[in-house]
Amino acid sequence: MTSTLARDPQTPDRLFGLTGLLADDELIVRETVRNLLARDVRPRLQQWYASGDIPVRELSTAFGDVGLLGMHLDGYGCPGMSATAYGLACHELEAADSGIRSLVSVQGSLAMFAIHRFGSEEQKQQWLPPMASGEVIGCFGLTEPDYGSNPGGMLTRATRDGADWVLDGTKMWITNGSVADVAVVWAQTTDAPSGIRGFLVPTSTPGFSAPKISSKLSLRASITSELVLDGVRVPETALLPEAAGLSGPLSCLTEARFGIIFGALGAARDCLETTIAYVRDRDMNGRPLAAYQITQTKLADMALAYGKGMLLALHLGRLKDAGALRPEQVSLGKLDATREALGIARQCRTLLGANGITLEYPVMRHANNLESVLTYEGTAEVHQLILGQQLTGYAAFR
Repeated sequence: MTSTLARDPQTPDRLFGLTGLLADDELIVRETVRNLLARDVRPRLQQWYASGDIPVRELSTAFGDVGLLGMHLDGYGCPGMSATAYGLACHELEAADSGIRSLVSVQGSLAMFAIHRFGSEEQKQQWLPPMASGEVIGCFGLTEPDYGSNPGGMLTRATRDGADWVLDGTKMWITNGSVADVAVVWAQTTDAPSGIRGFLVPTSTPGFSAPKISSKLSLRASITSELVLDGVRVPETALLPEAAGLSGPLSCLTEARFGIIFGALGAARDCLETTIAYVRDRDMNGRPLAAYQITQTKLADMALAYGKGMLLALHLGRLKDAGALRPEQVSLGKLDATREALGIARQCRTLLGANGITLEYPVMRHANNLESVLTYEGTAEVHQLILGQQLTGYAAFR
């Protein structure tokens, strides 16, 4: 006879034995971030999401104090930790909220990475140490109102005027834009053959403004802005000297997408753990909701999708640490993690019933956030086409 006695549940991570795949320093990173979030972030997330606001400077300082900002970069005040450790940090950050992970990702993997990879020595010395500490906040201006998946068509222009550059244009959906101290702005130039160039623009520069975008149903615990550049004049020293062409900003996106792979699965894990606890406590006709077959089959399928995603993420992390990770492999991870995480969040919502749509539980908040994560830094469709090109040799983008 099969026992119906309740047993101690396993977490999805324990079911797949994921902790045993991590090195000691990676475990330390995971626990440090998890404890910081439990103390300073999770108790306030419901309020931040409801209000559509977040104390970016306060959080940046706290994250800088523990070395989270640019943690995978070397030198200039950056810890130089492994890519896998950084991925695990993103995993914990997004298990709290996608907006929290976005803050760290935009700062470290977009703005700081652009300076670290393409900047002059003077630019690195000026900007990276205060950005690593959280004293200076950066944003990354690539996407435009009519140019998301086709950044090469951007309309923002940088024109030479004597020894200076003058920037005109508009950027859209820019995380941290309204609170940033420096913006990495990508613009079309008349320089042949490079075309697109990157510029470091202090946000106090005349002609620069960053109105906040408030009408959001997703990523509400995050500052999202428009960047408006109206005759913004910067010196030649603002130009990122090592970035020429679209490959510059695209390499930054590849760097940030790596963190998204781990991050999206963090949101999925939080949904699963919340739901498992809920169905064990929820009474349904005199039995726990967890004791019903449909509940268990849903949880089993979700745990399998999550665990396979984490195994892929860790594999990609090891490849990146070995210097062997290719951009199309990042697309593989981003497509899988975001698609599966969103499916898990939606399915978990069904098990929470009406309670699943409230802010008392994090599941609908994660689901709403993941709708954005599925889209930004390469939509699911774009990554499908990248993988299709790799598999067939034919580009089907046009």
